[in-house]
Formats: sequence, C-alpha cells, structure tokens
Amino acid sequence: MKQFVVIGLGRFGSSVAKTLYQTGHEVLAIDGDREVIEDIMDSVTHAVQADATDEQALRALGLRNFDVAVVGIGGDIQASILCTLIVRELGVPFIVAKAQTELHGKVLSRIGADRVVHPERDMGLRVAHNLVSPNILDYIELSPDYSIAEVAAGKGMVGKTLRQLDIRAKYGCNVMAIKRGENINISPLADDRLREQDILVVIGSNEDLRRLEEEA
Repeated sequence: MKQFVVIGLGRFGSSVAKTLYQTGHEVLAIDGDREVIEDIMDSVTHAVQADATDEQALRALGLRNFDVAVVGIGGDIQASILCTLIVRELGVPFIVAKAQTELHGKVLSRIGADRVVHPERDMGLRVAHNLVSPNILDYIELSPDYSIAEVAAGKGMVGKTLRQLDIRAKYGCNVMAIKRGENINISPLADDRLREQDILVVIGSNEDLRRLEEEA
C-alpha cells in the first residue's frame, strides 16, 4: 500500500484522491478551502486545510514520508509551480503535476515534476478521435509523435487472425494486447482470431494510428 498526498482538490484532484483511497491506498488531501476539506473528509484517509505554497505548513504535515505527491492546483499557475518546487525540495520521490497549458507543463517538468498531466487537453483529444472514428474507444498520447489507441474490432476484422490483418505491415502499428470482455491477452499470437466486441490495444506513431483510424 502506497501513501499519496493530493494537493489542490478541484475536480481533478478530488477525483484522483477519492479513487486512490477507494483502491486501498492511504491518501492525505490538502486544500486551502475549508468547505472543500469538509466535503472530502469521509472519502480519504486524512484531509487538511493548508496553504499549498507554505513550505513550513507542508513540512509539518510530513510530506517527506509520502511515496507520491499529486499537485492538482488548477487556475493559479504560480501556486502550482511554487507548490511543485516545495514538494520536490521536501523529498517526495515521485511528483505528478497538473498543467493548464503546454508552457506550464514544460516549466513543471523542468522544476521537478516526474509526470505532467493535461486533463482537459487529453480528454479533448480522446473525444475528438472518438468522433472522427467511432471504433476508437480511447486514445493516450505518449509523446508528441507516439500514442496508444484502443480500437474496437470492425466488421472487416472479425473472424480474421492478426496474421491475416497484418496491421504492423499495413499501418506500421503494433498490437500490444486484445481485450475480450473482462479478460485481456497481453501477448497475442499471430494466429489469434478476432471476435465481435474484441478491442485491440495498439501503439504507433500518430500518423500511422491516424491511417488505422480511417480504415478501422
């Protein structure tokens, strides 16, 4: 069981904190708003009202003992950056920080965030890909050039093996896994045959995935 501290309890931070707690981890939730703390108190291990930019206050809460810090501060970019700096200096091993813009994300990475997330941008990306191709169920950007997509097996794929589809040769993408109901095959073989409602987990360059989307 890991110990997480989530700082900034907007929609993103609250969702992360509650989900981590529900999955059995210890979660300390921190926000400057008393009402927010009262609302989340029963959904995390501990909830504390504190200024996220006050180094002494964060130090007193023992942040150095936590495995992961999630900086979910939204609208105040300056507070987000300062809080990330403080958490890094306090020695938290792994820091996840929410970014409002690309520039904000670059700054967070340079000052010590191990992972930067862009919730609004990422959700917009997923919705856009789903609208373009209904067979694209999910889309995760790994870098500016490469992504992972979950592709529902279309009519033209059902009944065929991966060897017959030859996705790697045709599109330059690799099939990482096949999801079938509650089961997932993380090492599919060339002779595995696709069924209706199967989902392919595919990795490739954004350009190659785009070509696959158009024909899926």
